[in-house]
Amino acid sequence: MTKRPTWPSTLDSIHRAASDLRGRADVHIETIIVDNGSSDETASVACDKGAKVVREPVQGISRARNAGARHSEGDVLVFVDADVTLPNTLLSEIHAAMSDRDCVGGGVDVEYRPQRLSVRLYLWGWRLLGRLMTMVQGATQFSRRCVFERLGGYDETAWIGEDVDFYWRLRDLARSRGGRVHLITDIRARPSTRRFDRWPLWRILLWTNPIFIALLRRTKSVWGGWYSNPVR
Repeated sequence: MTKRPTWPSTLDSIHRAASDLRGRADVHIETIIVDNGSSDETASVACDKGAKVVREPVQGISRARNAGARHSEGDVLVFVDADVTLPNTLLSEIHAAMSDRDCVGGGVDVEYRPQRLSVRLYLWGWRLLGRLMTMVQGATQFSRRCVFERLGGYDETAWIGEDVDFYWRLRDLARSRGGRVHLITDIRARPSTRRFDRWPLWRILLWTNPIFIALLRRTKSVWGGWYSNPVR
């Protein structure tokens, strides 16, 4: 039996967030779902919900994002991970930020709500560290198309941490051009916490350790929880 995908609520939240912008003469909204070798009903569910489906058979988060960008038509690209819920006003905020021509792109703060208090406290501390080191996660990121293409998109040799790498390169390019990046912090994207709710604490501490990630982010076999054996 074919399984139903876990992400349809993500697409529903995108549609709600887009409702404030629909009908504006200066805005064209295109929703693309990248089917990155799924074994469930991703393609059919996405089509039923009015999204354009792009298939990228070679597995990889970066490859999926880059494939979506190649098949899009807009001047501003917004990347949303599966199993992320967007606030209703987020796309309007991104539109407002990108109305400033000096803004080359940016990211959105995240809010995890795991079940265990210990994990909530740990992720709270991780979030503070990330803010200090400008490590903006890829739950939702955005960029001008011309800038995205100049940067070469997301690094397809990295199996994890490609989002932080992209944001750092985006920031450095903005500085070199006298522009800026914009981090939205007053509202937050909410990623799924299924990994943090099901994994033992030691595994969370190991797989979210920045040193561990930096050393092994190009070794696919290490990241089975994202690729070969993801939590459903």
